[in-house]
Amino acid sequence: MTDDLTRRAAVHAALADPTRLRLVDRLVLGDLAPGELARELGLASNLLAHHLKVLVAAGVVQRVRSEGDARRSYVRLLLDDPLVARLLPGPDAWPSLPPVERVVFVCTQNSARSHLAAAAFERVSTVPVASAGTRPAARVNPTAVQVAARHDLDLSRRVTAHVDDVLRDGDLVVSVCDAVHEELSSPAAAGQRPQVHWSVADPVRDGAEQAFETALTQITARVDRLGRAVTSSQEDRP
Repeated sequence: MTDDLTRRAAVHAALADPTRLRLVDRLVLGDLAPGELARELGLASNLLAHHLKVLVAAGVVQRVRSEGDARRSYVRLLLDDPLVARLLPGPDAWPSLPPVERVVFVCTQNSARSHLAAAAFERVSTVPVASAGTRPAARVNPTAVQVAARHDLDLSRRVTAHVDDVLRDGDLVVSVCDAVHEELSSPAAAGQRPQVHWSVADPVRDGAEQAFETALTQITARVDRLGRAVTSSQEDRP
């Protein structure tokens, strides 16, 4: 049996369980901490750990350590793996999102990930989009601008902004930064707006062009699905 057939068999076996399929369905649009998954799916922690171990071993998901609170981790579908992408459920099985006024991508400095995500989202959806940061930098990172241009995304005229000056009622908040997700999902802030989280490593911290390329690849895979899942609340207005 070839390595490819062995891998395909392992992935199919991992997904041949209703609970693991529910886990995968829930992760199609965003990443979740194990505790969040357990609460949403009503699973005991030991049972969740077992199912995640199977999915990790098959290369369907991975667990990544939070860049914000190092005590936390997030579970992420390996959407950039063609085999995993082919086996994902169709939109009818995806988590439902309410119609929204805008999609707002948020990271800490609003200098790379959130701008890359907003520019990529504009290519796949007509829903209005914006970006912001909780502690915005003075400007968009030059390497982010260069890497974006390589993929026909124009960040040259974009500026940074604070979340308090950007977020409005009716927005869908997509955090592309662990620290932001942990801040915006705190008990004091939770429940105000629908949220999705993508655990994308900060390329500015790394500094290398490849880190920006990796971040953009991860973002693009998620943007494509989000664009198909999000609808505009403005479409329902006369």
